[in-house]
Amino acid sequence: MKCVLVATEGAEVLFYWTDAEFEESLRLKFGQTENEGEKPPALEDQLSTLLAPVIISSMTMLEKLSDTYTCFSTENGNYLYVLHLFGECLFIAINGDRTEGEGDLRQKLCVLKYLFEVHFGLVTVDGQLIRKELRPPDLEQRVQVWERFQSLLWTYSRLRDQEQCFAVEAVERLIHPQLCELCIEALERHVIHAVNSSPGRAGEEALHAFLLVHSKLLAFYSSHSASSLRPADLLALILLVQDLYPSESTAEDSDPQLSPRRPHRSQSIPVQQAWSSCSADPTRNSTGTETDSFSPTDEYFTPAPSPGEQSSGSTIWLDGGTPPTDSPHIQMAEDTLQMLIPHSPGPSGPRRIFLDASVKDSYCPLVPHTMYCLPLWPGISMVLLTKCPSTALALALYQLLDGFSQLEKKLKEGQEAGSSLRSHPIVADLRQRMDKFVKNRGGQELQRTWQEFKTKAFSKSEPGSSWELLQACRKVKRQLCAVYRFSFLTVAPGRGGPHLPQHLQDQVQTLMQEKLADWKDFLLVKSRRNVTMVSYPDARPWAGREGPSGCCPALPTPLPAVWKDSSFRERAGSSHLSFLLLKKPLTFLEDFPGLVHFIYVDRTTGQMVAPSLSSSESTSSELGRGPLATFVKTKVWSLIRLARRYLQKGYTTLLFREGDFCCSYFLWFENDMGHKLQIMEVPVLSDDSAPIGMLGGDYYRKLLRYYSKGHPAEAVRCHELLALHLSVVPTDVLVQQAGELARRLGEASRLPLL
Repeated sequence: MKCVLVATEGAEVLFYWTDAEFEESLRLKFGQTENEGEKPPALEDQLSTLLAPVIISSMTMLEKLSDTYTCFSTENGNYLYVLHLFGECLFIAINGDRTEGEGDLRQKLCVLKYLFEVHFGLVTVDGQLIRKELRPPDLEQRVQVWERFQSLLWTYSRLRDQEQCFAVEAVERLIHPQLCELCIEALERHVIHAVNSSPGRAGEEALHAFLLVHSKLLAFYSSHSASSLRPADLLALILLVQDLYPSESTAEDSDPQLSPRRPHRSQSIPVQQAWSSCSADPTRNSTGTETDSFSPTDEYFTPAPSPGEQSSGSTIWLDGGTPPTDSPHIQMAEDTLQMLIPHSPGPSGPRRIFLDASVKDSYCPLVPHTMYCLPLWPGISMVLLTKCPSTALALALYQLLDGFSQLEKKLKEGQEAGSSLRSHPIVADLRQRMDKFVKNRGGQELQRTWQEFKTKAFSKSEPGSSWELLQACRKVKRQLCAVYRFSFLTVAPGRGGPHLPQHLQDQVQTLMQEKLADWKDFLLVKSRRNVTMVSYPDARPWAGREGPSGCCPALPTPLPAVWKDSSFRERAGSSHLSFLLLKKPLTFLEDFPGLVHFIYVDRTTGQMVAPSLSSSESTSSELGRGPLATFVKTKVWSLIRLARRYLQKGYTTLLFREGDFCCSYFLWFENDMGHKLQIMEVPVLSDDSAPIGMLGGDYYRKLLRYYSKGHPAEAVRCHELLALHLSVVPTDVLVQQAGELARRLGEASRLPLL
């Protein structure tokens, strides 16, 4: 029983999303009509009728009292309502099955608002223009827009319930350093360089390229001229890819009773449906009984290139470690796998998205990019991000909108009027930049609106009142947003705007398929058993060419030439969790007795590492399948929600016993050398504030900025650790283990990313 609604103050529906149970309740409520032949009202009209009293009362209280309610429950607590006003649009989330709390619903609303920004950019600043985007006059186009965001919400809810990276809102990397290095080199040479050196790239410049295996990041590369990509934006891109090409296992993991209904898609939306099952159950023995997938050691092998001169794999990947290929069992398994794996899906087509970036050494939010999602095989995708030639226009419009927003705020407060406005330091600069912009790019409507504002603001004979100036300021902002909308949405790649030619997309897609052809099966398995409690690579300097038993081969010596290039390391990124150099395996079960599960997050880079955790029938972790795995997963998700609630109230440490388990949570700060900094009181947030996380408001970036004010001379890093122990572990041993576990994982997080 779930529903999300976005409406205007007049109860006009701009967007809605419901599950099957909520839709059925509406049908029972509004389905009975007086005339038998009369059709029931449309679903959006039913929602408008149902929620009009809530919307009108909320807006009336806001107008009369400058305050309104943000959460309430109906009689007997059957339904929980959460409301949040973003600009001129009221967002409402409803839950009627008690599976979501206030924090979950508020987080869903903030994520939806963030998805609007990713798709519409600075158009979201103006209430009237965002209404046109969310509710186009054309009915077919409106259905397409609503289906896109309905699908995104469904995908987000599914991933939040099934994937640890979306539960804690951090990026999870696929840990295989040598393969990661070689993929990054391929992304640099065969994707970024190939696109930027092509004469037919239609003015587009490739900035970022990365590889995903299901929801895990395998490799990431940025060009020389690209600014860094925020972790929140990267996680949002992973969400978009999972929506376009849902991972088979996570789609199957979803409980139909808990997950909302995935909407039927319009044929004009280029979206691929989930693939059919393509893997056999390897944990069933000949008698049909289930066996636990836990084993004392995990052994991996490195696949060799396919035989023959026309091998699609690269001959430089890895040497040795390949098992015999003449075994009939291996051959039969390969033949079966080839029969079960469906054909690779086709590209989804370019999509306009808006991400934060630096333009001409100036920070600019919501810069227009073009996203190309190129599926290599089911579960493995490559994403390419390009920028258009008119990026400078986006920066100019943002600076002007930011200036007028500051001016609007002062006019609302009644601080500026008449001569005081003319003497304000920002107004002279704003006037100069606006005159230049209107002269070079402004149309007639923008020129007329700007002239009207100047007449009211700078006239000495007839200066306008504060209210008149406020209205004129809003008109100028609307015209600037209209220019932004026309430049980046009306002529977007999906609407006939410039984009990379199809043959160039096919070229880079084919090259990456050739590079990874011999690795695809290994990657799909690795993504489900990325980190285990049995063995985990230790982050220590490597030596020799052969890796230890039970883990992947160590990196070769001497170092690869690409690693000696410092500029390559800088472009590839630094201080990430993924570059875990292999020397000896770290066995959590031996070194940390009593430890059941943990999640470690480097909030500075927005990346996390955790043992694989799955309770589905198709895939399993070391806990096996069935009630035990489901029980532990429920405990972990409950700990995540509880830790967020306490962090919102200012608590950075949490330790409690519950039944047979002891749950702990720690948040702390370090400098670049790994020395722990003195903890300070974190801000206490109200219940209706933005939720803890990255997608709903980037809480941790604000927390780092807040803490760094007290340490201006050094770089500050933020870390989190959530752990689940058996309750028999004494408290002092638990705290000691948590500190040692954080130290070992922290060493890995400070090593550079390949």
